[in-house]
Amino acid sequence: MIAVISHDAGGAEYLSSYIRQEKLQCLYVLDGPAKIIFERKLSNVKITPLEEAIKKSSSVICSTSWQSTIELEAIELAKKYDKHSTAFLDHWVNYRNRFDLTGKLVVPDKIVVGDSIGESLIKEIFPRIPISLVENPYFNDILKELSAIDIPITENSNDISALYVCEPLSEHAKIQYGDARYWGYVEEDALRFFLDNILSLGHSYQRIILRPHPSENKSKYSWVYDEYDLPIEFSGNHSLLEDIARSNLVAGCQSTAMVVGIMAGKRVISCIPENGAACGLPQKDIEHLQDIVSD
Repeated sequence: MIAVISHDAGGAEYLSSYIRQEKLQCLYVLDGPAKIIFERKLSNVKITPLEEAIKKSSSVICSTSWQSTIELEAIELAKKYDKHSTAFLDHWVNYRNRFDLTGKLVVPDKIVVGDSIGESLIKEIFPRIPISLVENPYFNDILKELSAIDIPITENSNDISALYVCEPLSEHAKIQYGDARYWGYVEEDALRFFLDNILSLGHSYQRIILRPHPSENKSKYSWVYDEYDLPIEFSGNHSLLEDIARSNLVAGCQSTAMVVGIMAGKRVISCIPENGAACGLPQKDIEHLQDIVSD
């Protein structure tokens, strides 16, 4: 029996796909967006208190979060009860910060990554921790789901759409560094940079879809209707993959959804404004709006 601990959406997608793929027997300690994601993929998931799950399990696997410390608390408890712990990394940025618990570095016995880029990056930061490279189970699921979505989109379509994926960057920065503008910009700045310069992207977009992060309410961005005379709408009840499939362009700052956009064959643009910290995503197919605007 394995104790599974997860909170944030990205890590929960990765970890739940892995558990489904490997058909593991688990006790689940879930909170936040992870509850919905695990239930969607695995069904009838029973939640167990953290310490009870670790005591009853032979080992611990967890994702990493910026909105919660539950995974790091699990790693500490695993050490206390002499249980092996493994952390799954679902992204390519802020690796060291993912293991910072109020100024204390809390690292697992092993780290798992889903691609060679992540493997190289994490080995530089934690050279003494065993790193395991596995074929990314979440991306495998994405490819299967994308192939099943029958929404033909072409550049010649009369309904050219852009998808903007929002990220609560200021909240992250505030929690991690005590400064909402630690990276030189906040999410509203990036969205305005995108909307101010959308005509520079070479198309007249008939639909601009805004997709708030799972931890955000769309009312957070309702100001766009007052500031812009553009065909803006919110995602509604569509899944991320459906939104990506029905769009020609995927834009954001440094969201995993942008990498999914690359997998779906979409044009992908990072909209970090001037004076903002550089995009941490290493994928070479990502264009940068700063470069487009300056040309």
